[in-house]
Amino acid sequence: MTTPLPRNRNYRILWSGMFLSEMAGEIAYVALPLLVLAHGGSAAAVSGVAAVLAGARTLISLPAGALADRVNRKRVMVVAQGVRTVAMLSVAVAVLLGNCPLWQVLFVAVVEGAAAGIFVPAENAALPQVVPENLLPQALARNAARPFAALLIGPALAGFMFGLHEVLPFTLNTSVLAVSFVALAALHLPRRAAEPKAGEETAAAAAPQPGGFGSLLRTRTIRATMAWIVGVNLAFHTLVVLVLIVSSEGNVAPGQMGLMMTCFGAGGLVGALIADRLHAAVLSPTVLVIGSTWVFASVAGAMAYAPRGVPLGILLGAAALAMPVANTTVTICQLSAVPDGLRGRLSGLVGLGSELAATAGPVAAGVLSTSTRDGAASILGAAALLVVIATGATLSPTLRRLALPRPSTARQPAHS
Repeated sequence: MTTPLPRNRNYRILWSGMFLSEMAGEIAYVALPLLVLAHGGSAAAVSGVAAVLAGARTLISLPAGALADRVNRKRVMVVAQGVRTVAMLSVAVAVLLGNCPLWQVLFVAVVEGAAAGIFVPAENAALPQVVPENLLPQALARNAARPFAALLIGPALAGFMFGLHEVLPFTLNTSVLAVSFVALAALHLPRRAAEPKAGEETAAAAAPQPGGFGSLLRTRTIRATMAWIVGVNLAFHTLVVLVLIVSSEGNVAPGQMGLMMTCFGAGGLVGALIADRLHAAVLSPTVLVIGSTWVFASVAGAMAYAPRGVPLGILLGAAALAMPVANTTVTICQLSAVPDGLRGRLSGLVGLGSELAATAGPVAAGVLSTSTRDGAASILGAAALLVVIATGATLSPTLRRLALPRPSTARQPAHS
């Protein structure tokens, strides 16, 4: 008998560990630049800290994916959280002593970004080990809520606590990571299967091999969904930055801009909640992925004509609502297309594509904003990009034939 997710101890530990990890990442992303500013750091220094955090995570994505396929995934997660805990503790101690130099902040930013990047592929690849196949859509839908919840909670906590005392966000971050470390130490991962199931689409042999990333990209499902992920993430980050630029140019108050970002996070949370129900309704994955992309494009077009401020934020939330639905569907299809021995690499590859798109998005927003010099026209440019992506997805034979895995009645493997 399948254990429901609320009573699945290992899934609860994995979900909680990743949520705490994501919240710690959001706190660090705000608190470290604030610390530099508070001690007279230049704009270049602040930008450098943010760039190091993101860059370290991006550069480590592919090696981290390979690592998650070669060694014990629980050990990878525990060690990564332990390293992050020590790094943040060093900042808290230095701030408390009144001397945290820029070189230390940059060093900790490298450690934080790299260790967080190592953690993610191991966690993503471990999920199918603790959740049976028939509950994987539900688990992924719940997982999709985590980054939006962390985005709503983490930055607000970091800013509020820094205002009380600059040591507090780093103390909180250290505590959050320590709790995650202890929880993951109690995780029990089942033994990994040595071979894929009969009839399963595979990218390579189940045993990890040096050419794993090339094998993944030769798999049609992975190639098509990766193109979709990169394109949609590029358009999404372009749109979010354009919304902030247009709102600033329209003299929208900072409080309203904060509320707009709250709408964005709330939309993502709602989308994660309804994703599970849409999967339970046995809607075609093609409909969910391609349909969500067209919804996103349509909402982006409407945003060009929406009043600045909260109405624009509501539409941004509606766009965010569609993304978890499509993302969870794509993830399920990707996981079913590769064996366990390549799922860490898969997560690393997806992470690299997403991070590169997130980096290129603000650049694209800047180009659109400066070339059009008109807020509505620049947002329409982002909407046009989404129309191109949605059209490509509609014409893609692979995306039109996406299929979710059939529920398996096979027994779960024994715990190691």
